[in-house]
Amino acid sequence: MASVIKRLPNENVVYFGDTAHVPYGSKSAETVIKYSTDIADFLAKKNVKMIVVACNTASAVATKKLRSKFGVPVIEVILPGAETAAKTTRNGKVGVIGTEGTIGSSCYKKAIRKIDGSISVFGKACPLFVPLVEEGWLNHNITKQVAKEYVRPLLDKNIDTLVLGCTHYPLIKRVIRSVAGVRIKLIDSADAAARKVEKTLEDMDLKNRSRSKGRREFYVSDIPRKFSEMAKRFLGSAISPVKKVDIVG
Repeated sequence: MASVIKRLPNENVVYFGDTAHVPYGSKSAETVIKYSTDIADFLAKKNVKMIVVACNTASAVATKKLRSKFGVPVIEVILPGAETAAKTTRNGKVGVIGTEGTIGSSCYKKAIRKIDGSISVFGKACPLFVPLVEEGWLNHNITKQVAKEYVRPLLDKNIDTLVLGCTHYPLIKRVIRSVAGVRIKLIDSADAAARKVEKTLEDMDLKNRSRSKGRREFYVSDIPRKFSEMAKRFLGSAISPVKKVDIVG
């Protein structure tokens, strides 16, 4: 969300956060597909011209279903992040950190190796990162210790590139950087996806040519106040009122 808004400030954005059911990383593929389809149904009724699947887990398991059901471009975060990692690595060794669902699906490994079969990809599930970010412990000592436990095994593989395979992880990029060191290139899959969104809008002549700032609509499935606090961390400023809607069973 933050990367798309920053790159495309004139676009109107309708955002839905499934706060009642996150994290998706520990849920079955069938459940994630159902939640994602329900959310996309809601967005389609808002007459959106594109759907962006910002969640890495949903991108890994639900994108194919969404593309088959909805008549608008569906952009996910896996392939853009994989393409950027494949172009960035110099020694052919890439690490990926993400939720259990993302790492368990091997989605980044498959995508990167499809681009370049000579690249070795090492994944590490980091289930504690999301709750730490949502707790607001972005620079807490506990977060630093957890990061060491998660990242150091990948450093032992001599990686030179590390994919942040979850939309929450950029908020603790500084902590991850302190563990990984300056020689490791950090790939933000959200930034890569935002570039893909812009290119697709351009290629399909769908880009908003207005010079006015786009409208923002925010919806959640539970606890709007908590989401507002999180969104402020991501965007760096307060957001418009968040509405709670019940669309996911």
